[in-house]
Amino acid sequence: MPDTTPGESSRTVPPLQGGVPSSRYRSEHQRDVVNRLKRIEGQVRALIEMVEAGRPCEDIAQQMSAARKAMDKAFFRMMACSVMESVAVSDDDTLREVERSTRILEKYA
Repeated sequence: MPDTTPGESSRTVPPLQGGVPSSRYRSEHQRDVVNRLKRIEGQVRALIEMVEAGRPCEDIAQQMSAARKAMDKAFFRMMACSVMESVAVSDDDTLREVERSTRILEKYA
């Protein structure tokens, strides 16, 4: 079953092994969270440069807001993995519903 969100490429969720998501599944989530955090790190460095350069407060506030929202999305992505691991012993329909719900949280939270 494809695992996609708007703006992301299609990828397949690996099967569960022994009631626990495969290490590949967890590894993909970890890699995604780390990549998000690295982008946030770049945003924060740019914010520091903006402050040091004396850029207008409104410009800085806008970039701070973007960094904060990116951090929230990284947090929700990490929590999605945690939820998926918690319900790993459930059937496929339950997993799909939980995954759908976590994507909605990521998108709108």
